[in-house]
Amino acid sequence: MNFSQGVSEATHKKKWLNAKQYVELLQEAGRNVDDLESVEDELEYLSQGTDWRNGEVNTDWQDIALRTGYTTDADFSVSGGDDKTKYFFSGAYNNTTGIVDSNDLERITARSNVSHKVSDRFTAGMNIGFSRSVINRVQDDNSFSTPLQSVAQAPISQARLEDGTPNPNTEYVNYLLAKDNTSWETIMRRVTGKVFGELKIVNGLKFNSDFSYDLLTQTEDYWQGKDAPFMATDGAVYASSVNTENYVFSNYFTYDKTFAEKHVLNLVAGMEFNKYNRRYQDVNSIYFPNDDFHTIDGGAEVNEGHGSETDYAFVSQFGRLNYSFAGKYLFKASVRRDGSSRFGKNERFGVFPAFSAGWVMSQESFLKDNTVLTYLKLKGSWGKLGNAEIGNFASRQLYRPNPYNLKSGLTFDQAGNNDLTWEKSTQTDFGVEVGFLNKITFEADYYQKDTDGLLFEVPLPLSSGAAFVNKNIGKIRSNGFEFTLNTKNIETQDFRWNTSFNLTTNESKVKSLPNNNTDIISDYTINRTGENISSFYLVEYAGVDPANGDALFVKNTANADGSIDKSTTNDYSEAKRIIAGNPFPTLMAGLTNTMTYKGFDFTFTFQGEWGASIYNSAGLYQSTAADYFDNQTLDQLNRWQNPGDITNVPQARFGGSNGTQESTRYLDKSDFVRLRNLTIGYSLPKETVNKAGMSSLRVYLTAVNLLTFTGYEGTDPEARRDDITKGSPRVGEDFYSAPPAKTFAMGVNINF
Repeated sequence: MNFSQGVSEATHKKKWLNAKQYVELLQEAGRNVDDLESVEDELEYLSQGTDWRNGEVNTDWQDIALRTGYTTDADFSVSGGDDKTKYFFSGAYNNTTGIVDSNDLERITARSNVSHKVSDRFTAGMNIGFSRSVINRVQDDNSFSTPLQSVAQAPISQARLEDGTPNPNTEYVNYLLAKDNTSWETIMRRVTGKVFGELKIVNGLKFNSDFSYDLLTQTEDYWQGKDAPFMATDGAVYASSVNTENYVFSNYFTYDKTFAEKHVLNLVAGMEFNKYNRRYQDVNSIYFPNDDFHTIDGGAEVNEGHGSETDYAFVSQFGRLNYSFAGKYLFKASVRRDGSSRFGKNERFGVFPAFSAGWVMSQESFLKDNTVLTYLKLKGSWGKLGNAEIGNFASRQLYRPNPYNLKSGLTFDQAGNNDLTWEKSTQTDFGVEVGFLNKITFEADYYQKDTDGLLFEVPLPLSSGAAFVNKNIGKIRSNGFEFTLNTKNIETQDFRWNTSFNLTTNESKVKSLPNNNTDIISDYTINRTGENISSFYLVEYAGVDPANGDALFVKNTANADGSIDKSTTNDYSEAKRIIAGNPFPTLMAGLTNTMTYKGFDFTFTFQGEWGASIYNSAGLYQSTAADYFDNQTLDQLNRWQNPGDITNVPQARFGGSNGTQESTRYLDKSDFVRLRNLTIGYSLPKETVNKAGMSSLRVYLTAVNLLTFTGYEGTDPEARRDDITKGSPRVGEDFYSAPPAKTFAMGVNINF
């Protein structure tokens, strides 16, 4: 049994202008474009009659949006049985108040596993699990009525009026209007189960049959009162339901045999069928008599409804062989034949073999008795993998309903591709494992992964009638090293200290693209042959002209002699985009130390990443030296003001677009080292807890994300999205991202 209670805070908050700084910067930006009057008119509106010139109102919107979070966790488990029947029961409860205002989660889970030996040859069993989660939140992500984007509001605007109601006259919609006048509740109910049987046919040969089932039912209820943001009617209610079913039916034979006490053989062969179905429905009603009605039937008009259904199927045949001789020569081989309904009718199946071998040299006679080199193993592997992560009907030519004036109709929606098939990856690994003095183990591996036929949405000409077609295009190579070092630093009767260190390098490059390696370019990334996947592709920011405060950009255009023109310009259109960074880390590391002294235990883990960059796409609004009325980050006070000023922040020009274009100005290195976890515990002496009817009792204190060391100026150096299997990838982006939570928890663990 375990119980813990935790408290959370944001690990990092950005620094924003206060009311005095905001007014000073906006006025200066207005004067610099001879538009002070209209700027001050807007300041009058934003302040709503308060004295904005003397800082009467100074709202810290970030402080309102981020709060102290709380977490309660409790769980228990019971297991037991006899020679014939074994059982396991568990239950857990979690209640989390998020650090972002109006975001909460409550979850309860339970699980039961039972197996029974019906006879000497047949064993049957069943596992079943249940969970229920309730999530409350405010509005959708990426909407200006969310707490996280309220930092764009002016600090001279009141969050609430004197009567306590939210201020409706802010630059953007005040999220407190949504907090007070809406509710969005999501309830997820999930049931997972497995029924299995095992039949021993002859000595060493058995047959297994498993049937697994996963049912997820999700309902959402979104109520908007008459004073909710953007409300054009007297209230609205939206209700949706999603049901997803997934079942897997597996049947396989297993043969285990040891020959002459040295040859160990394991063979597996079988098949698997996977079926998935998802059904979605929603309905919306409007015109409510008052805000006391929160369900669909309270509205005078049901004005909108939608429904859809989707499914897919996978079928697989597989075989696996494991062989070892004398515990020192190891060999594995496997093959899968997988078919997916997602692919074209001509190419639905893929065959994926894999092989691996190992040699435990320390078992050989010339090393077996070595007391220094206590373990040595050489290993290697090769295998093919398949990826089918694409839409369920990605290969089909699709049409969608398009009714008009109460007449039904169809519109061409997606081009078909009968040859669409698996994205295939071939990976090769080589490695060595070494042990010294039974205290130090070291493992080094090199891997190379080549991916061919990436699943991409390829744009089509508008004349085709469809925006894109799904195709297999291009090749990517990823390679790197993985190192792991484990040490037993001290081992005495009372004190033990172990350390584990791992380091991984990775480089992923585009090897080829279709149409003679034509670049695939998105808003600020590019896939180009020979470069990193989804490299940042931006105009290079060159700082500020000290003579006049203009933002400068590096031209990066080609000269007549073929060299690159590195001169600067204040005309953004004269500058050419360049590859400016990598959204994925090239070096990752982790360090864990575990120490025990008598009843005390102490563990901490550091994790770090290097080589990646993050593009702050919100920087175009929040770090622009008052180009907009959005509140600005504190660094914008370092703007250029007088000839000769040396700074990276251009002159404040309201609406002047002085350096606000997409460029490396908003690209930042995201290298970091984070103290991911720290735990201190104490276990009471056994004789003490045994008297109380317990086998053990441990109390502990845990801290998560306690420290972060980084030069990244955003809220989270790990704030990045990874959507590279789809067209127009947007990776390495920070857009009003939430900071991770720094959590302290105290708990107790009891065993009976």
